[in-house]
Amino acid sequence: MVGVAAPSLAAELSSSKNPMIKYMLKTRENHARTQDADYSHVFRRKTGFELFRLSAIAMAIEFAYAAETSFVSPILLQIGIDHKHMTMAWGLSPLIGFFVSPLLGSVSDRCRLRWGRRRPIISVLSLGILCGLILVPYGKQLGELLGDVGYNITEPMVNNYTNLIGDGTVAALVAPATEEVSPANFKYAVILTILGMVLLDFDADTCQTPARTYLLDMCVPEEQPRALTMFTLFAGFGGTIGYAIGGIDWETTSFGNFLGGNIPTVFGLVTIIFVICYIITITTLREIPLELIERDELLRPLSEAAIKQELKKNNNAIYYIKETTTLELQMADDLRQSEMMQESYQNGYSPKMTNKSQDVEQSSNVETPITLGAYIKSIFIMPKSMRILAFTNLLCWMGHVTYCLYFTDFVGEAVFHGDPSASPNSELALLYEEGVRFGCWGMSIYALSCSVYSLTVTKLMKWFGTKAVYISGMVYYGIGMLILGLWPTKWGVLVFSTSAGILYGTLFTLPFMLVANYHAKNCFHVHNGETVPLKQARGLGTDVAIISSMVFIAQLIVSLFVGPLVSWMGTTCAILYASTVLSFLAAISAMFVLYV
Repeated sequence: MVGVAAPSLAAELSSSKNPMIKYMLKTRENHARTQDADYSHVFRRKTGFELFRLSAIAMAIEFAYAAETSFVSPILLQIGIDHKHMTMAWGLSPLIGFFVSPLLGSVSDRCRLRWGRRRPIISVLSLGILCGLILVPYGKQLGELLGDVGYNITEPMVNNYTNLIGDGTVAALVAPATEEVSPANFKYAVILTILGMVLLDFDADTCQTPARTYLLDMCVPEEQPRALTMFTLFAGFGGTIGYAIGGIDWETTSFGNFLGGNIPTVFGLVTIIFVICYIITITTLREIPLELIERDELLRPLSEAAIKQELKKNNNAIYYIKETTTLELQMADDLRQSEMMQESYQNGYSPKMTNKSQDVEQSSNVETPITLGAYIKSIFIMPKSMRILAFTNLLCWMGHVTYCLYFTDFVGEAVFHGDPSASPNSELALLYEEGVRFGCWGMSIYALSCSVYSLTVTKLMKWFGTKAVYISGMVYYGIGMLILGLWPTKWGVLVFSTSAGILYGTLFTLPFMLVANYHAKNCFHVHNGETVPLKQARGLGTDVAIISSMVFIAQLIVSLFVGPLVSWMGTTCAILYASTVLSFLAAISAMFVLYV
């Protein structure tokens, strides 16, 4: 899933403009080169090719996510699961992720392997994605090996009757028989496919955070905005191409016939691309082990406290840093923490935060990772401004998840009038498969529009203001889904998928900018035009994690009500009606958000 980084003051802290920072980075680079392994790359600017390699995993994750959202729902329906239980299956991953992601974040921060802190977590999650990419398309075949009967083939009664021919001979005539096929006994296929779905959904969502953190760990502060932009662009490119691959009718090609049809071909290509991109990223740059970081001050990331300590050592140095540098560094550090968290569809954890209530020398060195208990407590005890923003983000995610997870099923049934439970190779089944492929083209447009919009959203905020941009994104999405639901047409699928991309770009941008501003300006409540001090101590990382984790709750809620809603209304257009209502409710809630 794609997004864009919040504006960062880190760009202003360029080593080319600040001689002290340039001196300190060069000192650390030379020192890191003298270790048992060369870690000097951590303290120098990266080449464009290195940034490409670090960002390749983002493209891989989006390829996997595109295949999952396009085909998992149709696959579950085609093996006999009804809409009600199919949508409930999507609730398993967020239920696990809401509790497990914060723990994985803590493990990532504390991992003491010589291989580094982020790459081991990326590797474990990538293995889960790989297993999901195998189980989802081949769950039916594996189930048959374990004993699934599959489809029941029922032969109708044959009507024998006689006819008297002219010469008095009696001839027996037999009515032509046609087979009736109905889905039955896919017990093991259902279990394996859902297991693959959970592995793919959870690991793809969660892997974005250590991948992004690994990118930021390897970059000096002044190049982080550029690195995050490249990460975003590659994620958008992966989603666009990934959905487009699903839109091709591979059964008409010799390659697709060789691999066994559309779904195996799509997942096979995605698997190959994912493995290649994973290897490209994981072998890019060596991480500094945590043990060395704790033992050697010169191997730690450059911080505000480190600069102040250097000033104390060089009172008469030729370096001059203006008085506002401390504030700039603090805000840049805050926004950098926000950037680490903001694009992840899953994120249930926060990067380690600095305790800013302590002395400056202590603050940068005493960093406490979020515990699950503190994370849960911060959800229930938070300022009103954070509650409204979290609730708004929850409604936005509910509206978007409803579209994202079930859109191809809607196109197959409502636009192409197919039936996922129809007999294989029947007209209704073929229409449904054609609709699913066409829906993939719509979602490809959605991913592309998200990337384009994400690159322009900061300019739109300058022109029209944050509030107007935030609310208009939700309203446009609601209007687009309403029109498409009332008039489900092919052109509507392509045109109004752009509204989903705009909402998605909004989701990954504005809420995190607002949270970063709350903390940077220490403004969570305004009364009579004046800021009211916040008595409760809160970490930026914690609040970013809370906002990010609304996706888990949203997906869980949506998985419980969409299926019964579709059954009650008797049409998959109910999916878009639900998206419309939720987006309009989110727009109303956004009117009460605090904009600072």
